[in-house]
Amino acid sequence: MTHDAGSEGIINRRHSLLFRGVLISAMALPMLVFYAIGTLGPYLVDDLNVVPGWLGYLTMSSFGLAALLSLWAGPLVSRLGARQSLVLLFLLASMAYALLGLATSFTGVMLAVAVCGIAQALSNPATNLMIANSVPPHQKASVVGMKQAGVQISALFAGLSLPGIAELLGWRAALAVLIPCGLLLALVTWKVTAGDRPTAAARFSLTRPSRILALLMVIQFCAGVALSAFITFLGVYATQQGMSSVTAGSLVAVFGVMGILARVGLTPLAGRMRDASWLLLLLLVLSAVAIGVIIQTSPDRQWTLWAGTIGMGLTAVATNAVAMSMLLQDRAFGAPATSAGMLSAAFFAGFAVGPPSFGGLSTSIWGFTGAWTALVVVLVLGSIVALVLSRCRSNGWAGEVLSQPVEGK
Repeated sequence: MTHDAGSEGIINRRHSLLFRGVLISAMALPMLVFYAIGTLGPYLVDDLNVVPGWLGYLTMSSFGLAALLSLWAGPLVSRLGARQSLVLLFLLASMAYALLGLATSFTGVMLAVAVCGIAQALSNPATNLMIANSVPPHQKASVVGMKQAGVQISALFAGLSLPGIAELLGWRAALAVLIPCGLLLALVTWKVTAGDRPTAAARFSLTRPSRILALLMVIQFCAGVALSAFITFLGVYATQQGMSSVTAGSLVAVFGVMGILARVGLTPLAGRMRDASWLLLLLLVLSAVAIGVIIQTSPDRQWTLWAGTIGMGLTAVATNAVAMSMLLQDRAFGAPATSAGMLSAAFFAGFAVGPPSFGGLSTSIWGFTGAWTALVVVLVLGSIVALVLSRCRSNGWAGEVLSQPVEGK
């Protein structure tokens, strides 16, 4: 009998690890394409015969679609159920990487990357709904931080492995290795996650966010602009400063490690705070400082690029995890799946706008210095909005809870 109980405990622990692995992978696999653009950027520019600024359009195609679809992703996930949504996510990601392996033109790559945008739109609503339904309240903040760290695990994987594979087999082969991973994850998800009851009455109308959710969405938009532009052009900027492509990939890996530490460490801290808006304010201010350090980079002073990358990983990366944790702790923001979808829409909109805007500035008369400076301005704006959010929450000014559809939609 004791043996049976022990065996059951081992099975339960194994099931728990697989469950958490599914959540991490659901965040990692769709976002990996974003870090792949950053690490494989030099290879894409050479092979597709495009100027570096065009890389921003790849990010825009993915996250622009993700931002648009995120407006309806919450109701869709509620109707399908979390398990079915996660399986669909992994299948779509596998399809995207298969199309990337077959693409022979910049247009083909852009369309393949856009497919990943569909999976990205599902990731936060599906994982948040799974956590809301399956994780005890006292563990929610730590599980959110852990699953959000999956995004940075993808950065670590992209920085350490993809440039080496691309050197040997080409960038298409480097991405093609992800296809069987996605298919396997779809199967594992179906086996280890509990089937939930879909909400047949979920509405696909656009909903109006509460006032505090709207402020949080603006903050996440600013964070998305800065993060997306930073990662998309980090590899290209580093090579212009005299680094090799492999060393530039190591920068992304370091960014990933710092992001994992930040999200795993700061999200539980945010869960214990009375108002995590102050933590968001601090992170955004420090992110602006990190970009300011990067501006000082030159071929003879590359340490500032390493320092700035570490700073961005420890600060800006954690903002999305902290924001998602706030949604689960305070229902004034709205229902878990719907509010997560709307917050993701704002975050992804920032990802869509940031890289092409940065790319345009970097090729203008202001160059990279002007582009980096613009990111500092965006982060300062986000800091101001975070201060406004903290004041609103302290005064009890939540506004209407997200519930009613927008008229005419």
